[in-house]
Amino acid sequence: MSDFLRMVTERARANKKTIVLPESTDIRTIKATAMILEQGFADIVLVGDEEKINELKGDLDISGAKIVNPLTSDKFEDYANTLYELRKNKGMTLEQARKTMENPLYWGVMMVKKGEADGMVAGAINSTANTLRPALQILKTAPNVKLVSSFFIMVVPDCEYGYKGTFLYSDCGLVENPNAEELSEIAVCSAATFRNLVGAEPKVAMLSYSSYGSAKSELVDKVVEATRLAKEKAPDVAIDGELQVDAAIIPAIAKSKAPDSPLKGEANVLIFPDLNAGNIAYKLTQRLAKAEAYGPITQGIAKPVNDLSRGCSAEDIVGVVAITAVQAQG
Repeated sequence: MSDFLRMVTERARANKKTIVLPESTDIRTIKATAMILEQGFADIVLVGDEEKINELKGDLDISGAKIVNPLTSDKFEDYANTLYELRKNKGMTLEQARKTMENPLYWGVMMVKKGEADGMVAGAINSTANTLRPALQILKTAPNVKLVSSFFIMVVPDCEYGYKGTFLYSDCGLVENPNAEELSEIAVCSAATFRNLVGAEPKVAMLSYSSYGSAKSELVDKVVEATRLAKEKAPDVAIDGELQVDAAIIPAIAKSKAPDSPLKGEANVLIFPDLNAGNIAYKLTQRLAKAEAYGPITQGIAKPVNDLSRGCSAEDIVGVVAITAVQAQG
């Protein structure tokens, strides 16, 4: 276990939250449940048929997990009625709401909505769209947040940059081509996320191929405007741009390219101008620098709901549950 994940797990254990795992038909979810319960950093709710779950688990000890079957739950009608009230203006009927609540993903999110769980993790057998759709329909965005985005925590070994080699990269997985307003939202949300998860002060760089006007184009103008908006929204956060990545994270280069930057080449939150740049950057960092990459994790939803890669391992699920639990504390 990495130092970052150990720190997150310890924080989760200190203020234990309840996380719902709706994909109980997948053995990775069951293995992760056993591991989480053994480590004792979160309470787990599994959504599904108890008999089938017990058949799947074999010798794994998941006795500490709560198992909920939507089809037999006495809360089914309440959940269906709540969904109907939330979606009737979109044309949903009560019968459609009942049918929808049979879906474990919707059931898990509704548990979070009702306060019976603090967060949800899924995506091992479901697409990102299917995982996040219930969250956006039921939980919606957090107060004062206009946009749901994603991020990676990147932990680079033997790295003197960032916060002890730790960075937050955003957005690398969700918002394809944000405009200036959206980019500013991503920056402000990412700063709060970094402070909550890493426990250090964010230093936010709005990245571009230009530093302080070294190039002129519409692409640069977008980042300049996004920086202005982000500073207005979060005047207490160190935010600067537009900056090339070397001027953002290397103090010696910052002195020559951006000598007046308040970041002084010490950025730990890197905001990419579009999904192309962000996705390429995190994968290059992961592969070439042998960095640990935790994500994509969502931010901006009213309560934490996080998506897994369908190629994830049980250990990956454990890590995302720990991060989700700490998000719930925030």
